[in-house]
Amino acid sequence: MTTVTLRTLTSSEQSLPLGERLIRAGLITDDQLQVALTEQARSDEPLGRILVKLGLISEGMLRDTLGESLGHDAIDLSSVIPDPDALQMVPKNIARRYSMLPINFDKNQKILTLAMADTYNVVAMDQVAALLGSGVGIETLVAGEAEIESAIEQFYEFELSIQGILHEIDTGEVDQLNLAVEHEEYNHPLVRLVDAILADAVKRDASDIHLEPEAGFLRVRYRVDGVLRQVMALHRSYWPGMVVRLKVMARMNIAETRAPQDGRISLTLAGRSIDFRVACQQTTHGENFVLRVLDRKKGIVPLEKLNLVKETLSTLQVMMARPEGLILVTGPTGSGKTTTLYSMLNYRNDESVNIMTLEDPVEYPMSMIRQTSLNEAAKLDFANGIRSMMRQDPDIILVGEIRDEDTAEMALRAAMTGHQVFSTLHTNSALGAIPRLIDIGVKPHIMAGNIIGIVAQRLVRKLCRHCKQAYAPDETERRLLGIDSAKPVLLYRDQGCEACNFFGYKGRVAVVEVLKMNRELDELIARGATRRQLNEAASETGYRDLAEDAIRHVLSGTTSLSEISRVVDLTARVG
Repeated sequence: MTTVTLRTLTSSEQSLPLGERLIRAGLITDDQLQVALTEQARSDEPLGRILVKLGLISEGMLRDTLGESLGHDAIDLSSVIPDPDALQMVPKNIARRYSMLPINFDKNQKILTLAMADTYNVVAMDQVAALLGSGVGIETLVAGEAEIESAIEQFYEFELSIQGILHEIDTGEVDQLNLAVEHEEYNHPLVRLVDAILADAVKRDASDIHLEPEAGFLRVRYRVDGVLRQVMALHRSYWPGMVVRLKVMARMNIAETRAPQDGRISLTLAGRSIDFRVACQQTTHGENFVLRVLDRKKGIVPLEKLNLVKETLSTLQVMMARPEGLILVTGPTGSGKTTTLYSMLNYRNDESVNIMTLEDPVEYPMSMIRQTSLNEAAKLDFANGIRSMMRQDPDIILVGEIRDEDTAEMALRAAMTGHQVFSTLHTNSALGAIPRLIDIGVKPHIMAGNIIGIVAQRLVRKLCRHCKQAYAPDETERRLLGIDSAKPVLLYRDQGCEACNFFGYKGRVAVVEVLKMNRELDELIARGATRRQLNEAASETGYRDLAEDAIRHVLSGTTSLSEISRVVDLTARVG
């Protein structure tokens, strides 16, 4: 039977009229309500629609008020790109009759998300449930009636699938000059093509979109689970129009074609807010675009859900309990450092502490945290930003990255003066952060006692749980994993099926090593000890390196030996 997610209204909510709710919210006055009620008596239209027509409130105000009072999330349809699969599930005449717009269909959980003006219209729900059949759930979001009507006409009239749009372009004429207009009609196929590519990338859980012009064609690649994959090749003639559209969306200068530019796009896809960090650069065959997908829902993960070993999680929590000092997260680009940092900040985030961040740029907005982006025009870099934040009475400071001596010095100075400081550093391991800091000019005696701990991590792909294949390891694999030759054990390798798009992997998991500083390590650092001496001292405290944590994931069947070999150096284990 089809399940419908609805919240039961309390008696006070049921009895409180819309007009009274708007007055309590301070959006209209008593006399304005009387004018609207008089007009309603003449026309028999809903009160909300009359208030919007009279210009007393906006469609957005009405939507948000209804959403709050009815206990449903509200959605602004002005920047929404619906899922074509969802649109096909509800015919246009049904959508128009009951003022609803299908937003997204989650194939894994079998849930259809609808934007509705009246989320408690039982007749509409029954009609949609009958259309969908058994086994499909419905989730509802509140939207303005006028917004829904406009969106129905906009999206139901035109082809939204990539292949359909390409066919439309190939068989008709495209006026690329209209793309420079910011508020263009949605009937332009290149507008829909760009939106469809963005929506497709989000649907495939891509972290980056690469639009790369070649001599005769445009290559489109997505980075999924850390690996770039070509998803399509388009004719080169499409690219000039797509460039203009992307620049308009990202608020870039469409007349500038030589200098690199950065921008940002905010859309609602799959029923949730998605940001795209856009960067373009001139290459031999034209402007190359890379879009980083910033999904707020996935970007901030609770610390307990990072799939860390119990001992590692406990160590991190102990480190964060220390009131002052520097905590570093290290690893190459794309290793999940930002996600881990945000998880740690989220763990400490409550009204008793003042958390301030300085990032390049801010990726995921977080409530109760003061976040600042670097600003070259205002001469705000990391070092100057830390100086400024120190006068804002912070308890916790996040510095996006330690790149040079000035930033490192200011971060450590903040750590020495009673602040807890989080930052990232590009090194290959936790122990490698010590010589890296010395290399950029930090004196060993300043580091000693002021570093709380160092986290190093990588991201490895998880084997698809539907098709992973078990096998018995050979002697070389046993030596790499440290398994006794007589011990019976099964490992798993990738195979490929429809659930994982025949890649054999789906999703990623963090491989982590945590180095918690103590007095002995501090003394060794101050004396300029070698890497080997530091490693021996750390091992005595229970420190385990990346390779050991990676092997844990292999033995548990989470990933394969070939995958961790791609990310972590295992050669030292072969004697």
